[in-house]
Amino acid sequence: MSAAYPDVIPMIAYEDGPAALEWLSRAFGFHERTRMTDAAGRLTHAEMEAGSGLIMLATPTPDYRGPKRHRDHCDQARRWSTVPYIIDGVLVTVADVDSHYERARAAGAHVLSAPEDTGHGRQYRVEDLEGHRWMFVQAS
Repeated sequence: MSAAYPDVIPMIAYEDGPAALEWLSRAFGFHERTRMTDAAGRLTHAEMEAGSGLIMLATPTPDYRGPKRHRDHCDQARRWSTVPYIIDGVLVTVADVDSHYERARAAGAHVLSAPEDTGHGRQYRVEDLEGHRWMFVQAS
């Protein structure tokens, strides 16, 4: 990979990749950098900038099910998802946690924990439209 890529890049699968791109932009303020779709419109690869970070996303197969839908059919997944913590999620640093939280909440993010001051800084946790978990922490 070139120098235009950070050393670590989360790669996240979505059932509806194009909808996820739009939602992540609206809710979290991420900026779309690359979008590739197949003839059927399925997202085969995308990149979104999150501050100085980057995430990649795609719909790997029409059979993929996101965490929210997985919980609907799997008792074990439903049980381990009852905690508000980040399970297989992404931590993102933002300039203002409170305004970022309001933006995400207004876009329909499922709130796991409202902004709070912790030993690690001011933070909040949410699930996105398909149930992937995100924690946002305020830059010091």
